[in-house]
Amino acid sequence: MSHPRDDRQDDLFRPSLEKIINLRHPLVRLAAEIDWDFLARRFSSVCRLGPGQPPLPTRLVAGLFILKHMHNLSDEALCDRWVENPYFQYFCGEVVFRHDLPFDRSSLTRWRQRLGEEQIAALLQESLSVAHRTGAIETKDLERVVVDTTVQEKAIAHPSDARLMHRAIEKLVNLAKREGVELRQSYLRVAKRAAIMVGRYTHAHQFKRARRELKFLRTRLGRIIRDIRRKIEGDPALEDRFGPLLDLAHRVRHQEQRQRGPKVYSLHAPEVECIGKGKARAPYEFGCKVSIATPATAPKGGQFVLHAKALHGNPYDGHTLGPVIADLEKLTGVAARRIHGDKGYRGHNCPDRFKVWISGQVRRVTKAIRREMRRRAAVEPVIGHLKDDHRMRRNHLKGRDGDRTNAVLAAAGYNFSLLRRWLTELLCGLLWILCRHLSQPHLA
Repeated sequence: MSHPRDDRQDDLFRPSLEKIINLRHPLVRLAAEIDWDFLARRFSSVCRLGPGQPPLPTRLVAGLFILKHMHNLSDEALCDRWVENPYFQYFCGEVVFRHDLPFDRSSLTRWRQRLGEEQIAALLQESLSVAHRTGAIETKDLERVVVDTTVQEKAIAHPSDARLMHRAIEKLVNLAKREGVELRQSYLRVAKRAAIMVGRYTHAHQFKRARRELKFLRTRLGRIIRDIRRKIEGDPALEDRFGPLLDLAHRVRHQEQRQRGPKVYSLHAPEVECIGKGKARAPYEFGCKVSIATPATAPKGGQFVLHAKALHGNPYDGHTLGPVIADLEKLTGVAARRIHGDKGYRGHNCPDRFKVWISGQVRRVTKAIRREMRRRAAVEPVIGHLKDDHRMRRNHLKGRDGDRTNAVLAAAGYNFSLLRRWLTELLCGLLWILCRHLSQPHLA
């Protein structure tokens, strides 16, 4: 296997980055604390043997993922900031300042798909390792944890029957045009008007007229589905090309508002689930559940995220506790002694039920355990920061793999942002001690 691509060279006519940046900057100190060799070993395991273009340097890829979710940047914004910011370039392993990108923006998408959740979890593992080495978190903080679930929403429009059927008609007609399938009638103009009128009649509480327009949409969608199936019958290539979209359109046409079981809420993201968390402002959220684990204590460096995992299928919270604790112990290498959860975890499947403490529990509660139970709510602001500051509010990555990857990257970005603040405070503390020592008169 060839070595990773690294065409960076020392330019004799330009100074190195170390000579033009502040070496006390938090990103510089954070880059010195990260074990890049560990990340290189984990990331290089997905590179294939054989001829071809060598991959990007693993430090560059890992650094880009960390910076993206630390600063809540899109892929395009990250590329723009990387060219402008010498600290971003130094963090990613550059030697001299570069005025162009050594990678393509789509490289980030390909690397996310290639690595997957299992390998990207190395970033979260390394963030906890750096926190432990720098004193931001101690081993005792890993033994007592708080587990909670939230919803990672998908970047989709609010689903409605009229919108879904109208989009199904548009997608089928566009695909038929691209593949050269001539339809008897497209219904694009009348379908658009019917979708608009459904919204207007519903807003005016004229539900009988709204149902009539909805029936019109359903009838036209059924005609297009049957027309396409007649035209592509006997052509295996076209049947494979139209099959997934026809199945989705058929499900959209026949699903009812109050039917039980899985439904289609988006045609470009059919994996989306409808989750009700009992919130008054948002009765239903569309995405997937994510389990978050944080320390039940108060670590010096802040409330780090110990584990993050996307859970598909809208499982009951209590049924996710056993696998989550097993993954947590495997990630940190420390056995959890006490696990705190809210009342949604009643009836959990954790093998050792005496380790789990539920909010409101009275039996076997000591003063130390009661103090930890009062800190269970500390997981809520952590979830808020993950959503608002680290790209877990709306997930733009594709498919279930994108859901799992985004949850882990958001947790890693949050942890590294805490580490950056912790290293800044350490530096300020050391400078204050040094200034105080120099200001004191020396005794003869």
